[in-house]
Amino acid sequence: MEKRVFLIVLDSFGIGAEPDAAAFGDEGTNTLGAIAGHPNFNCPNLKKLGLFNIDGVTAGETTDAPAGAFARLQEQSMGKDTTIGHWEIAGVVSPNPLPTFPNGFPEELIQEFEAKTGHKVLCNLPYSGTEVLKDYGEQAMKENALIVYTSADSVFQVAAHEELVPVPELYRYCEIAREMLKGAYGVGRVIARPFLGSSAETFYRTTNRHDLSLKPPRATMLDLLKEAGRDVIAVGKIFDIFDGQGVTEKIKTTGNTNGIAFTKALQTRDFEGLAFVNLVDFDMLYGHRRDVPGYAAAATEFDRFLADFIPGMREGDLLMITADHGCDPSYTKTTDHTREYVPYLVWGKGVKPGVDLGTRLCFGTIAQTVCEYLGVDASSLDGHSVLQEILK
Repeated sequence: MEKRVFLIVLDSFGIGAEPDAAAFGDEGTNTLGAIAGHPNFNCPNLKKLGLFNIDGVTAGETTDAPAGAFARLQEQSMGKDTTIGHWEIAGVVSPNPLPTFPNGFPEELIQEFEAKTGHKVLCNLPYSGTEVLKDYGEQAMKENALIVYTSADSVFQVAAHEELVPVPELYRYCEIAREMLKGAYGVGRVIARPFLGSSAETFYRTTNRHDLSLKPPRATMLDLLKEAGRDVIAVGKIFDIFDGQGVTEKIKTTGNTNGIAFTKALQTRDFEGLAFVNLVDFDMLYGHRRDVPGYAAAATEFDRFLADFIPGMREGDLLMITADHGCDPSYTKTTDHTREYVPYLVWGKGVKPGVDLGTRLCFGTIAQTVCEYLGVDASSLDGHSVLQEILK
């Protein structure tokens, strides 16, 4: 029997603050709690799978007969960013946080970047991605400058107007930055942020974003699956997050709607292995922008996809739904990610319904379960499989 796993990361879909959230400045945060009561939120299929039955979830209504197995996962890594979260999902815990730059990057590094790109740098501070365009976009156009900014996450972001700095050229500048940013400056991601528009009021970020990540420190689930001859299909920014390591096929997307469509199309294809999907709009468009209505509507869109996707699953398919961190859209203290538990929902024709797995330490639970299901040795990875607990 052909075995396929569809692992879908709802980027930033946290379900409540972790015990150490206060140390990250995120005490009391709850992404799911922020959106579940909004009129735009209508997720009967997530409810049916057991989302509201998960340990510690107080939002929404439980169901008496969950169709899937469900758990609350606690992050073991010392971080709350995309890179560390996905590495842990793939079985690699990061005991040390990636470097952040709350006061901007060192002047000597910025000067070196200016010299290598031939462009002046503006900003060099932690900033909201939309606000930075309002405050620096017009100056960047006048001076043909690059806008460099960071956040509470380990990122070096470079924004440039597409009509002045063509997208391939911006990508080249980000490759220069990636080469520079190593060791003590080794941020998790260098992100190209192209934008268009003619004034502070009209600037907008385009879909030509590109992430250049650090390579994982050791082999991940993706590497092990690929080495064992399994397919590893990366949908969305998965390829970028892992710098391509362990990926056998890359599918670029422009957002949630596009990513959902590609995932549905993959369901009709024959492959043996993993389809690893990231739906970025939850985080990028709604979480960071503290847009509760938008986040709730995006959850509803995904739920409608499930209504179509689940009936089309084959005998050997597993569907797994999770997240990489939180980004509570109601939390106005910051616009950054939030340190939260994440959901883990599993459904398949061979999965026992209603299995409550409680709270599990380590997102690597996912990697171990995926590898065991696909018959690949994962003894080098962190986490513990729950496969034997959920299979019929």
